[in-house]
Amino acid sequence: MNGGRVPLRHSLVTRLLATSVLIAIAGIASTAWLAVRTATRAISQEQGRALADDKGVYDMLVAYAATHADWTGAPALIQERAQKLGRRITLMTEDRAVIVDSVPGPSLQTARPSAVVDPLNLDLSLTGGSSRIDRRVVGPFRVATARERQALRKAAEDDLTCWRRRGTDGTISQAPNGRPVLTLRTPEVLDSGCSSLDSVITPSEDKALRSLGQAISRCVRLDERLYQLLVRPDFTTYVMKAQLPRPVEPTAGLLAPAKGFLPEKQAARVDGCVEKSRRAVLQPYVAPPALLFVTDPRSDPDPFTLSTANSVRIVAVTGAVLLATIFVTVLVGRRLVRPLRALTDSADRHVPATVSTKDEIGRLARALNESTERRDRAEAQRRAMVSDVAHELRTPLTNIRSWLEAAQDDLAPTDAQLLTLLHEEAVLLQHIIDDLSDLSAADAGTLRIHPEPIYLRDVLTQVVDSHRGAANGVHLTIEADGDPVVTADPVRLRQLVGNLVSNAVRHTPAGGTVTVGASAAAITVRDTGVGIAPENLPRIFDRFWRADESRSRATGGSGLGLAIARKLADAHHFTIGVDSTVGVGTTFTIRLDGG
Repeated sequence: MNGGRVPLRHSLVTRLLATSVLIAIAGIASTAWLAVRTATRAISQEQGRALADDKGVYDMLVAYAATHADWTGAPALIQERAQKLGRRITLMTEDRAVIVDSVPGPSLQTARPSAVVDPLNLDLSLTGGSSRIDRRVVGPFRVATARERQALRKAAEDDLTCWRRRGTDGTISQAPNGRPVLTLRTPEVLDSGCSSLDSVITPSEDKALRSLGQAISRCVRLDERLYQLLVRPDFTTYVMKAQLPRPVEPTAGLLAPAKGFLPEKQAARVDGCVEKSRRAVLQPYVAPPALLFVTDPRSDPDPFTLSTANSVRIVAVTGAVLLATIFVTVLVGRRLVRPLRALTDSADRHVPATVSTKDEIGRLARALNESTERRDRAEAQRRAMVSDVAHELRTPLTNIRSWLEAAQDDLAPTDAQLLTLLHEEAVLLQHIIDDLSDLSAADAGTLRIHPEPIYLRDVLTQVVDSHRGAANGVHLTIEADGDPVVTADPVRLRQLVGNLVSNAVRHTPAGGTVTVGASAAAITVRDTGVGIAPENLPRIFDRFWRADESRSRATGGSGLGLAIARKLADAHHFTIGVDSTVGVGTTFTIRLDGG
């Protein structure tokens, strides 16, 4: 199994943390959403009510101020409206002196007013219009006499008759200053000469408009010696040359709109000057500006009081969030426990567990599967080893018993030849037992080596010389690159190389060659024998494995030599490998640098 930690994105801790965070976020978001919705609804309702109250009170007081020169009659209106709305209405001068207060209450000296009541400077956010001067402020621009109103009415009716002849209908209404207003149903039609009403200025209006025109001229800085600025009843401005008499008909071509006639710098000031001059003229006719406060009559209102509906809504949503949290927790818990149950079942039934995740549980499943595989392999190897050991020991013991029984029955002479045969079988038994002891020590980690600097050529020479007598026609040679020195246990290194040479001699026919090579980096044992099939190469270091299926000791030995050779190489931190070609030969390579 690969080591290391589980990647963070696959970690079970990450999944648990993510689940907890999601649940927390869902709870917080739901609570915040509910709180915001409830608060927003309550605030919207309160703001809507306050705005409606403020606008109604504001409109009432502006209407009063536009038609009265002071606030003397305002208290009665304010008291009546305050009782109707259930609100506290306070009116103060601009220097915070109380004009009228519907009910006693907390001081408003530092409070922000709901609006400033000034008909000459309207709050457009409350009125929704475009003119800052209330149209109900008439002042000196009122049509004073009934005769003048009748004349204007006659002119308006004549204009309407003219428009009707041209296919356009309309209605006549009356403005606060007493002038009739003609409103066409299709106001986008072109002027057809039916506009006599706009040119009629009554004597009562003329004086006020002339005075206003002079004020505007001074504000615009118009040279009155050359030009005269005229103002119509709708407060549009025109310019005419001063030496000409004032025209009766404005369509006679003698007038020019002021903004189009004047230089750019002066034209830009016309609208501001008209508004400024109108305020100066109208100021005596309106009540002075006042600060309006529309507040709750209670001295300690509780803004956090929730209605029964809102309380029920909060409880319902909180309960829903709790149920959702329990459901998600149970669902995630079941998903986390399910693979653990599967692992338990697999362990009980001794079958591989299914690996479906990459988290800690997945790693545990893979570890259990690998442990099970290693246990199965170990058990198979144990059974095979017991069988192989029994087989290997049975043969020499059977031979010894057979020769001894034959000698007891006088079927074989007890001579030197019999003793030699018995000695050979005993030596073979001792060899097998020694090999098994070495393998057991290596498996237990108690195989001891005593490394020291040694000359490699001397070790290889001893190995080759000890195998020449049993070579059976196989030529043994040494090819050493100089006289390298390595650090190793000389006894165990001779055993390691000897096992490889013995194996090479055994699988090389008479007349073949076994070459032992050496360098500072590696030791090689190369033969010209029968070779090893590619499918058998991965198994040659297994215990008791022989390529010869007949298990003949003449060609296969004990089957432990190569396994011991690998263990000895591992103990020295060397690596051993093999290359082979069937019918050509085999080369074993011991890399002394561990690479």
